Amino acid sequence: MDSTAFVQQLLRENDELLARLRPAQTLIAEAGGDLAPKRLLRFALKNEIEATEIAALWIPSAGSTRLKLALARQAGDEARHYRLIEERLGELGDDLAGFDPLASGYSPLFQYLGGLKTDVERVAAGQFTREAIALVKNAQFIELCEKAGDDKTARLYREVIQPDERFHHELGARFLAELAADDGSQALARVARLRTLELAEELQSLAYERQKIHHAPGC
Repeated sequence: MDSTAFVQQLLRENDELLARLRPAQTLIAEAGGDLAPKRLLRFALKNEIEATEIAALWIPSAGSTRLKLALARQAGDEARHYRLIEERLGELGDDLAGFDPLASGYSPLFQYLGGLKTDVERVAAGQFTREAIALVKNAQFIELCEKAGDDKTARLYREVIQPDERFHHELGARFLAELAADDGSQALARVARLRTLELAEELQSLAYERQKIHHAPGC
């Protein structure tokens, strides 16, 4: 398949599969979970630090200077998001004293991404799919913040974080169109993208079952 047509097909399929990450629960924590934006922002910090580290991890072995620079840009963006969220939590009265976002270890998704060896798998799983997931999750979080009356947090995500994540996703689509040029590379991309979606769904279900967490932002 032509690589441009392949990417367009994946975009359509992702839209269908990402519907599973749009929880049916209302914005009210009917099941007893605490959906205060301040609490959910702590979960966002783990997402951001993992996104920073995975992009940085891939830089040395990336196959082109252009991809190295794109990953460096992403790592910088995600690190800036971490600092902005940290500052917002301080404004909300959470000083994060003693808080370690990685205290419970890296997520299964991070571990999977860290084990990918080829550029086409990394781009398909990371920039193309993980960032598409982030766009969905952040849109949900913005809605929650607006309903909770936290306009400042909603604005941070809507005006700063979401545009960055959209840029990362669109950049991933462009790189994927270059890298997925034959049947073999397209097969690798498809598997990596599907596994990323599966792991994201599993993590969302686990968060809800254990802590009644949903509508947490992405990265």
